[in-house]
Amino acid sequence: MTLLSAPVETVPMGRLRISGLPRLARRHPLVFVGGGILALLILLALAAPLYAGDPVSMDPFKRLQPPSMAMWFGSDNLGRDVFARTVFGARISLMVGLSAAAAAALGGLLIGVLAGYNRSFDNVVMRVMDGLMSIPTILLAIALISLTGPGMGILIVAIVIPQLPSVTRLVRSVVLAVRERPYVEAAICGGARLPKVLWRHIMPSTLPPLMVQGA
Repeated sequence: MTLLSAPVETVPMGRLRISGLPRLARRHPLVFVGGGILALLILLALAAPLYAGDPVSMDPFKRLQPPSMAMWFGSDNLGRDVFARTVFGARISLMVGLSAAAAAALGGLLIGVLAGYNRSFDNVVMRVMDGLMSIPTILLAIALISLTGPGMGILIVAIVIPQLPSVTRLVRSVVLAVRERPYVEAAICGGARLPKVLWRHIMPSTLPPLMVQGA
């Protein structure tokens, strides 16, 4: 009776999650190291105006200076602060990289799910993807920039287009395997509409490989 009436100590959910972080870090140390480095780079890039100098300011009298307290990475041949240019350049690199990865993942997910589920649409899409894969990335980027002019938007498009076929093929292969599963057939026999079947039963299976490809 004493054991049954003893109060049970409850652990708050927040404390439980925090206490599990060290164990998760021991099991996956590379994930925590890589995530920490990426978070540090994002933080440094976002806070660049607070501590970095002017990345475009030129001083001919400070050309090719070695690293110092004033210029941590030294200066280039025009007297510009290399550290400031590196930090401000990281903002553009992160913005372009994350935007291109997100756009390629989203576009490949939508096209791959439809292509893997609809055979007639699959034939057309795969031939288009084969054509895109045959175009060299550098030539495509040069052609787009020459047609529209330089800019961050056209740079993202030039990166997304060559990445789209690989993401589409990956999602399509997963959909081809998942659509024959019994739970998908049961949902169709139960009268579920196509958008619901794709959203609830097929698309969740494509997210793990898609996250790896996007990373």
